[in-house]
Amino acid sequence: MPNIVEIAVSNENFSTLVAAVQAAGLVEALQSPGPFTVFAPVDAAFAALPPGTVQTLVQNPPQLARILKFHVVAGKFTQAELSKLSKVDSLEGAPIPIDCSDGFEVKNSTVIAADIEADNGIIHVIDRVILMG
Repeated sequence: MPNIVEIAVSNENFSTLVAAVQAAGLVEALQSPGPFTVFAPVDAAFAALPPGTVQTLVQNPPQLARILKFHVVAGKFTQAELSKLSKVDSLEGAPIPIDCSDGFEVKNSTVIAADIEADNGIIHVIDRVILMG
């Protein structure tokens, strides 16, 4: 079974995410045994950010890494497991609110594809980049 990075690389909807993970130096971490739960924004989510945001973040790897780590949780959590929680703690340190009362929402984004199994965790595809705070 492919790992989280291999799944992202093989999906054209994650090209911006893959470039961001590479720029932030997080490829090795996301290829490690984990397990991890990744809330993976699609390219359209990055495109919806204010103009120049992605370029600015790529030029600031520590800040980019913080934002990307906010999309990752230690452990493997399916949608069913997350639906029983109100929040999970990100690798960045800040909590990520979870709301499954009407669909499946993570902070200010909607999960558009859930429970994509990987060798080292699980991916939930989201429609917006989530930010701390």
